[in-house]
Amino acid sequence: MTEIFNKKSETKKRKELRHQMSKAEVVLWTQLKGKKMQGHKFRRQYGVGPYVLDFYCPKLRLAIEIDGDSHFQAGAEEYDRDRQALIEKLGIRFLRFTNLGVYESLNGVLEKVADAVQRIKRDSTASPGSK
Repeated sequence: MTEIFNKKSETKKRKELRHQMSKAEVVLWTQLKGKKMQGHKFRRQYGVGPYVLDFYCPKLRLAIEIDGDSHFQAGAEEYDRDRQALIEKLGIRFLRFTNLGVYESLNGVLEKVADAVQRIKRDSTASPGSK
């Protein structure tokens, strides 16, 4: 079976990214780590295929991306769109926020994450046989 999640070949890259998190990522991480989001475990710098997600909850299959300055450069929008589409094809839901959004409205970001968690939990209990 092909390794899709946290490929061993990408371990060094993920470790480096954990040590180079943006300030906005650190702020959000302090609110997600330790099962603080409704008891769900989030991981940081989680590998999916050739990509690394900022935050990921495996149980909910929920990715959270924080877009900094690099996401607003030429070509970045198309790259992000293609990357997100590939990841969504694996059944992973996406939430995307900006650094500025985290700084100016952390509570609003956390409410959107909490709403997504509730929606995913509701959807998974509503349809028998779902993951």
